[in-house]
Amino acid sequence: MIDKEVATAAAGVADITDGSSVMIGGFGTAGMPDDLIDALIERGVSDLTIINNNAGNGETGLAALIREGRVRKVICSFPRQGDSHHFDAAYRAGRLELELVPQGNLAARIHAAGSGLGAIFTPTGYGTLLAEGKETREIDGRHYVLEYPIQADFALIKARKGDRWGNLVYRKTARNFGPIMAMAAKTTIAQVSEIAPLGTLDPEVVVTPGIFVQRVVSIPASS
Repeated sequence: MIDKEVATAAAGVADITDGSSVMIGGFGTAGMPDDLIDALIERGVSDLTIINNNAGNGETGLAALIREGRVRKVICSFPRQGDSHHFDAAYRAGRLELELVPQGNLAARIHAAGSGLGAIFTPTGYGTLLAEGKETREIDGRHYVLEYPIQADFALIKARKGDRWGNLVYRKTARNFGPIMAMAAKTTIAQVSEIAPLGTLDPEVVVTPGIFVQRVVSIPASS
């Protein structure tokens, strides 16, 4: 019997170790799996490479992971905003490495990993510092940059509902990077607000099929 439910967030992240690469879903705080991140902080692992759209907001979630000194490198598209002070401090002090990737390229490279592609050509970044040292090519009169897939050891994502097989349904824009990150990671752990009985999720609204999810943790939404 397939049952991917785990009892706690701590159990969900129990095999993430020092030096792991971890994708974290979320666009800012929308769709960020805060409880899984808190469990990762409690686990005490460090030297992490984090792939996310941005580099943390305020004091919670990814920002807290950076504040605690657990992150060695961030791969993201938008590292600086008004409340990204923990990233700013760590980066300026040389404690954190940054790989800046344009948002469309970030999504495309993650999707490429999940789709089994060897690499992609994209026009974004051509002629800029982001293309330095990379292969370029002219295709039908337009210039492109070769970019390689981004994959990870783990993905921590958040969905509205899931079932014990790992099928996931998201809430509106909280979906963001979740589906492609689930495809691009060796192990995907999903935080959901509700575990639905098997067979009750409409297949037409299931965005992430269970084949891409290894663990599901139920964290009821706070009122």
